[in-house]
Amino acid sequence: MITTDLTPGAPCWLDLGAPDVDAAAAFYTAVLGWEYESMGDGEDMEGGMFRKDGKTVAGLGKLTEPGARSAWMIYYTVTDADATTRAVENANGTVRVAPRDLDDWGRMAQYSDPLGGQFAVWQPGKDTGFDIADQPGSLSWTELYTSDAAAAKEFYGTVFGWRFSDMELPGGGGTYSLITPAGLPEERMHGGLMELPKDALTLTGGRPYWHPVFAVTDCDDAVAKVIRNGGSVQMGPEDAEGVGRLAVCLDPSNADFVVLTPAES
Repeated sequence: MITTDLTPGAPCWLDLGAPDVDAAAAFYTAVLGWEYESMGDGEDMEGGMFRKDGKTVAGLGKLTEPGARSAWMIYYTVTDADATTRAVENANGTVRVAPRDLDDWGRMAQYSDPLGGQFAVWQPGKDTGFDIADQPGSLSWTELYTSDAAAAKEFYGTVFGWRFSDMELPGGGGTYSLITPAGLPEERMHGGLMELPKDALTLTGGRPYWHPVFAVTDCDDAVAKVIRNGGSVQMGPEDAEGVGRLAVCLDPSNADFVVLTPAES
């Protein structure tokens, strides 16, 4: 369960790098019922904040890295971004953005795991992260697709202290590994990882990637809005026993995300 507390190793923020900020803002506003607040004006607009019922849920910025694909970046809470950076390097990861202060809001850094999966960390200052989670229109799960589950577990376990528990998917669909922050019970699971062959990781040319899962009240309605607003669907909608009804979607710039109507508990 994702919460808004400051548990180290748990998700606390996400933002989207988009080639067209206006178009991305319009898409997610239509699909997820978000409001968008720009941090700029007119043609100079480079990004802003998404809110749900006035509460901050995510960020949006202009995609500026040459050759990069549009994608959601997930941030995990840490108590010391510099120490995390050393842990990433010692575990053979790559520092993409060295730790830096964002005024007094906090300190951030971005990395790649040894196989290329990109993620980020946030050391809270005045800002702790998103205002709501695990509610309709907000982040409810994080997921890594990787070509080497064992290597991913070793890396992220070393960096964050995550614990993993494996479950077999029905119909011979493979093994899914559930992720729990260090020191917390399994009901605080915040994500999962799944091994896929490199040729199935078509969005990144075989490189692992993280994506967010957003809770919605009606998966089929959300999918209809995705299609109606220029996005597409990679998988679903379909029912997952004990999980809910979900679909893997792409926005108009091919940034991937999942919409999920959770199963009733």
